[in-house]
Amino acid sequence: MAGTLQFDLVSPERRLASLAATEVQIPGADGDMTAMEGHSPTITTLRPGILRAVSAAGTKAFAVTGGFAEITATGVSVLAERAIPVEEATGAVFDDLVAEARALAAAAPADDRDQAEKLVNDMLAMRVAAGH
Repeated sequence: MAGTLQFDLVSPERRLASLAATEVQIPGADGDMTAMEGHSPTITTLRPGILRAVSAAGTKAFAVTGGFAEITATGVSVLAERAIPVEEATGAVFDDLVAEARALAAAAPADDRDQAEKLVNDMLAMRVAAGH
């Protein structure tokens, strides 16, 4: 049986999760990663995507727009810019997130336009991954 690690997810609005997880799937800025007990200490930035915490009680999924994850051998702490439990996220919520990303992309200076467009594409991919 796999060991567990403490998973905590907070956003500026609220604490969304605090549970013992067997694995946490993280949408890292440099690619997806899975943290499990014994993971090497790591800090990563998040890109928009679906973060999943797998526990004995099942899988909890959250749409995150960005932030940071600190991983240790015994825990994962995520500080999200925004985080919404997937079961609470409606199509309208995703529409708003995509519209905000598009507005930022349109207003971005020319030298930041590629990064801004990547944000829009990540938001669209997150919507699909969430089933909306």
